[in-house]
Amino acid sequence: MSAPPLSIFLIAFNEADRIGATIRAVRDLTDDLVVVDSGSTDGTQALAASLGARVIHNDWSGYGPQKRFAETECRHDWLLNLDADEVVPPDLSDAIRALFAAGEPAHPAYRIAIAEIFPGEGKPHPWAYALHPVRLYRKDRGRYSPSPVHDRVELDPGASVGRVKGVIHHFSVRSLGDQLDKLNRYSDQQARDLETRGVTIPTWRIFVELPLNFLKAYLGRRHFVRGVYGFLTAANYAISRHLRVAKHYERRNARISTPLAPIEPAKRVDPSDAKF
Repeated sequence: MSAPPLSIFLIAFNEADRIGATIRAVRDLTDDLVVVDSGSTDGTQALAASLGARVIHNDWSGYGPQKRFAETECRHDWLLNLDADEVVPPDLSDAIRALFAAGEPAHPAYRIAIAEIFPGEGKPHPWAYALHPVRLYRKDRGRYSPSPVHDRVELDPGASVGRVKGVIHHFSVRSLGDQLDKLNRYSDQQARDLETRGVTIPTWRIFVELPLNFLKAYLGRRHFVRGVYGFLTAANYAISRHLRVAKHYERRNARISTPLAPIEPAKRVDPSDAKF
């Protein structure tokens, strides 16, 4: 089958262990697969190119700026954004093809469910919590936010949004330690963003952020159905939310005298990891 008029783009940094599965799942869905790399040292660029991607280097400047750069490199008007640890299963690929089968899709943007898959799981748990962000859209009706930490598509006022049936499989957790390390670094970026925007979080939040966010993840987002790993990842999530507020408090009260160091490519963190 011929590919729909769709560009697929990813941003990547040291993803050689995961990006192969991502690309293989969608390379027949597009004739324009773009990988924007910010300086990988593990062979990500060569692997992506060998699988048919058009690999472009761009120094890391934050999530929004990096994805906006990738958008400008895409040839088609319709874009599908994936992270380098996400895999499109066959049923979702078929659903995306079906959208274009009769011509122009009915809406200028579409939400797609994303469910996290923990180590040892082959597919999302039937009760797994899922995000539903806009991932498929026309680039003349929406663009990624320019924010360095907030990862979302901003649509034109009045743009209608549909939904695509199917679920993106998100393999975000290499290990619990790796996850916590990423979330810790992401909390640095969040503290920087709060400071830059002049946002003040009240001090009382320090005392409730950890327990309330554990309950949010474990009960509200149904991590309890995922066994021991669900408990542990809910705890990691709660710790990361606590660190965001704690680091914000520390900086606001001038308990440290040196400014936050520039964010280097090696410190890039997938913001979607902090949402589960």
